[in-house]
Amino acid sequence: MSRIVVIGAGVGGLAAAIRLAQAGHDVEVHERSGAAGGKLGCYERDGFRFDTGPSLLTLPQVFADLELSLPLVPLDPVVRHFFPDGTTLDSSSSHLVFTDRIAQSLGPASAAEWERFWRRAARIWRASWRSVLRHPVTPATLASLSWRLPDLAAIAPGRSLRHLGYQYFRDPRLRMLLDRYATYTGTDPRRAPAALAAIPYAELAFGGWYLSGGLTTLGSAMVARCEALGVRLNFHSEVTRIVTSGGRATGVRARGFHPADVVVSDVDALALYRDLVPTPSRLPSLTDRSLAGFVLLLGVRGETPGLAHHNVFFPPCYDAEFDAIFGTASRRARLADHPAIFVTRPADPAVRPPGCEAWFVLVNAPRHGTAWSAIDWRRPGLADAYGRHVLDLLARQGVDVRDRLVFWETHTPADLAAATATPGGAIYGTTGGLLRPPNQGPLANLHLVGGSVHPGGGLPMVTLSAEIAATRIGPALPG
Repeated sequence: MSRIVVIGAGVGGLAAAIRLAQAGHDVEVHERSGAAGGKLGCYERDGFRFDTGPSLLTLPQVFADLELSLPLVPLDPVVRHFFPDGTTLDSSSSHLVFTDRIAQSLGPASAAEWERFWRRAARIWRASWRSVLRHPVTPATLASLSWRLPDLAAIAPGRSLRHLGYQYFRDPRLRMLLDRYATYTGTDPRRAPAALAAIPYAELAFGGWYLSGGLTTLGSAMVARCEALGVRLNFHSEVTRIVTSGGRATGVRARGFHPADVVVSDVDALALYRDLVPTPSRLPSLTDRSLAGFVLLLGVRGETPGLAHHNVFFPPCYDAEFDAIFGTASRRARLADHPAIFVTRPADPAVRPPGCEAWFVLVNAPRHGTAWSAIDWRRPGLADAYGRHVLDLLARQGVDVRDRLVFWETHTPADLAAATATPGGAIYGTTGGLLRPPNQGPLANLHLVGGSVHPGGGLPMVTLSAEIAATRIGPALPG
């Protein structure tokens, strides 16, 4: 049995703690805040409850080994898409149903294009699942994929997701739909690897799910499982240093010294290598940060016809949004004039008073800071002004709730940075690619989990990162 300290009680940290405790180790978790879940946040006000982080659960099978009891609710449509030309498309976890919906909304030719793309996406998914998502990835292991020529051809290293969209779709609406999946990893579709086509396949082939009471139910279930396994959860316990000796971690400092045979870090990789175990050689590879998010929480009176649980309103020019968020060679990052707007509106009576709706509205945004590709979200009046602008954009697209608001609040990248110690409020840490920071740290017994490292952000991916780390650590030895 090893003494294992887990830094951070986000989903990745909790999943690692559960797996390691199940494997017979002595596990304790230190969390700087007063609650578990990390970015899987919850906010309550006046009878409304909002998920302030992830709002869609995919790949529920990756949680099976954690032995959680999750109140899964399948979503149909998974997402309702509103395109600039006025057409609407509902995605479905049934391939035949979705293809038929594409034919009805966008035309038979577009349905045929999707069918052809879907076969390629399935190949990318199978190659990714077999070779990438459940295993440590380094330049050496990626190079070994060359021995599996069909996998290499499917993943198409060196090509972008945007390139894949132009290869398969003449319909600009389908290209726009595919581009959106780059933002699931916090990156620009013009730079995102073509391998990210695995994301729409996973979302649609295995379904999109909601948890009754909100997705923070997942965090509660993970805490209960930790407690049942004897994991010690320490809240308001900020780790300020990983203590090392002889090239190994010997423990952590958090309101005193806590010895450890193994340390698992669920903090952003940039914060880890900058603050907890200073490693200057690794910092340059972590400077390409993901986009952030600007959030509106709306308490809305009455019911809004025409909306699904998840809705996305596409902008007239997606490239203009990405140019604004990431900046260009000649112009620094700024707020997008017309961003894509993602609206989550659960029908769950547990999250809203009778006769009302709880809206979570998200737009992609530059992260917080003073760099060329960031903006100062603390500037007085900025958040409120942009919030009103987003409400005006929704009204122009036929969804006007301005006169039905019980209240509205903004959550900015600066708020996320302060709440979760995520530098700049970059949702996914480093931008999405096949080579993200590895799960093995610079010390032999230091392992990394969470959305800033391989295999990436999102609830299933951070859970897979915990599986990778726990597999490398292995079960407790007898005696």
